[in-house]
Amino acid sequence: MKFKILGFVFLLGFSCLQSLAQLMDGQPAVFTQKDSLRGTLSNFRNCYDVTYYHLAVKINIDAKTIQGSNSISFKCLSDFEEIQIDLFENLNIDQILFQGKALTFKRVYNAVFVKFPNKLLKGQQEKITVFYSGAPSIAKKAPWDGGIVFSKDENGEPWVAVACQGFGASCWWPNKDHQSDEPDSMLISITCPDPLLNISNGRLRSVVKQADGYSQYNWFVANPINNYDVTFNIGNYVHFKDNYASPIKNQNLTLDYWVMKSNEAKAKKQFEQVKPMLAIFENRFGPYAFYEDGYKLVESPYLGMEHQSCVAYGNGYKNGYRGFDLSGSGEGKKFDYIIIHESAHEWWGNSLTSYDIADMWIHEGFGQYAEAVYLEDLFGKSSADKYLNGLKRGVGNKETIIGPYGVNQEGAGDMYPKGALFLNTLRSVIHNDAIWWDIVKGLQEKYARKNISTQDVLTFMNEKSKIDLTAIFHQYLNVASLAKLNVQMKTSESGLNLSYSWNCETKDFDMPITIFIKGEAVIIQPKAKEQKLFYANTNIKDLVFDETGYYYQLNLK
Repeated sequence: MKFKILGFVFLLGFSCLQSLAQLMDGQPAVFTQKDSLRGTLSNFRNCYDVTYYHLAVKINIDAKTIQGSNSISFKCLSDFEEIQIDLFENLNIDQILFQGKALTFKRVYNAVFVKFPNKLLKGQQEKITVFYSGAPSIAKKAPWDGGIVFSKDENGEPWVAVACQGFGASCWWPNKDHQSDEPDSMLISITCPDPLLNISNGRLRSVVKQADGYSQYNWFVANPINNYDVTFNIGNYVHFKDNYASPIKNQNLTLDYWVMKSNEAKAKKQFEQVKPMLAIFENRFGPYAFYEDGYKLVESPYLGMEHQSCVAYGNGYKNGYRGFDLSGSGEGKKFDYIIIHESAHEWWGNSLTSYDIADMWIHEGFGQYAEAVYLEDLFGKSSADKYLNGLKRGVGNKETIIGPYGVNQEGAGDMYPKGALFLNTLRSVIHNDAIWWDIVKGLQEKYARKNISTQDVLTFMNEKSKIDLTAIFHQYLNVASLAKLNVQMKTSESGLNLSYSWNCETKDFDMPITIFIKGEAVIIQPKAKEQKLFYANTNIKDLVFDETGYYYQLNLK
């Protein structure tokens, strides 16, 4: 869940929408080697596939330091002698072991190039263990910037968590820091001081008491997990649980909730939204992908994050976004933004994950659209329409929502509202809800626990809809400005003369739209070249353009 901070807006709710971005304010004019090392899949990364991580970290809260190791199991995809892993420069690498012997390595910014004594061959299964320590990056305003959050609960007791999407999981643990490569499974061992508890992804396997007054919490993740989703939450938590009986899976999903003790009663009430949400999302998107790992909401000292099977929650037990309606329509206060949006990422982001962060609109556009899906299924289509159209006020149309590839840079914060409005527009263009929902669910079926690109989404939608959506994708995703529909209307004694044309940067943009003539829906096909229609016995008041199902700028003359 990330947004760029676009600045203060006259309405507080609108301002919240703009500031929801997590980090990375603006795109740099010039990218550096540091950006390329992080964002590019070079030969030093493409040569191996991570199959398993065992991350073991001890958190010294008083000193704000960490010490630990990560065992990286991998399969060789080609012959090589050197690989790249990633760890921020402010953390020390104490040793890297391979087959019981120390390896040599060199650091270039946050990239670590590890040299093997002999060439590893394609098909080999190998493992290295990276031992590291130091003072990690501290998030000053999570989740808008990345790092570890060292906070206090209302009783002054330690409350520690992490948020690192975009900023880099390598800000606190060594890994192949590119979201295209996920381990098949993972063991997360977090050691923290007693009597604090640690909550991480997956299932708790064991708690091992240490001699120094610390305890190690061993959490196992049975599914692929992207690196920014790996998390820990340390605090004085209380636990309550429930289960969701899925009619889709014919299976029970465990629901575990970890909150501050003083908030237990409020949490039990607010978290009642979870089960209807799961029912809606499973019906529209397909089964929850991580039954083996369960579903958790964990109260956090910051707003929230979609950590897989361990969603961080910090919305203050209020509906809306911290109590405000991002759409200004009133519909946004019918649900808890963090519960619904961050949980939607279990489908859009965690199961289906973009190869490159430049395509994060897939995560965030579908994530925000899921909020409207929730409203539609609980409160009706008009509720969803009002919400979506209210989001238009939060779109800047100043930057593209696809970022530059290969440099670890997302697109504009418009990826949230404009991404959702783009999807709603596609639904109207396809003009067949049965096909639309088959497409949405089909994407999840095909790409569950896999990576995906914008081109993959386009190809899939083209095939399933039998419509060439290429120009529409380009205009909404690769062009900053909004498509404009220029319209001229003239009445005569016999009827209404209508002329219209698209004005936008995309060549061959000919998106159809719906108009209403005396209440009857009619689909027209504007093009760059002016089109003309005549409607007998009709005047201007009889004509209405559909601006609810589509997102475009209407210029009437």
